[in-house]
Amino acid sequence: MAVSIGDSLPSFSLEDQDGVMRKSADRGQRVLVLFFYPKDDTPGCTAEACGFRDSFARFQELGADVWGVSGDDNVSHRRFAERYNLPFPLLSDRGNALRQQMGVPKTLGLIPGRVTYIVDAEGVVRHIFSNLLDGPAHVSDAEKVLTGLTNA
Repeated sequence: MAVSIGDSLPSFSLEDQDGVMRKSADRGQRVLVLFFYPKDDTPGCTAEACGFRDSFARFQELGADVWGVSGDDNVSHRRFAERYNLPFPLLSDRGNALRQQMGVPKTLGLIPGRVTYIVDAEGVVRHIFSNLLDGPAHVSDAEKVLTGLTNA
């Protein structure tokens, strides 16, 4: 069953590119931008990740943490993060358990989907954006939603 707006973020624990275990329960009272992307070092994913990097200070100003998730291992994530100076954790969802738990769809039944979730400080999903082909749109959409949440 896919996670919907208004649902609580499922509990999870995944290792990031530095071997740090990131748990949904450990994020404190911060808003979370959780973006699922298909694969490290692919053109669309690189554009998306670099967009989040370039807007990272703005997300921090808006009180949000940014975490990326794909099925790549932490070694691949480390290379990807170092190559593009990504300042946020990239979580390794080997076997795609979290992707399945969240209900992130596959395109054509093969390509892992690209979905961004905005989770509020209480752990409730407030916004979901899905667009496989336009990675940078995830960044602008998340910033717009966070600005609205902050000004509400």
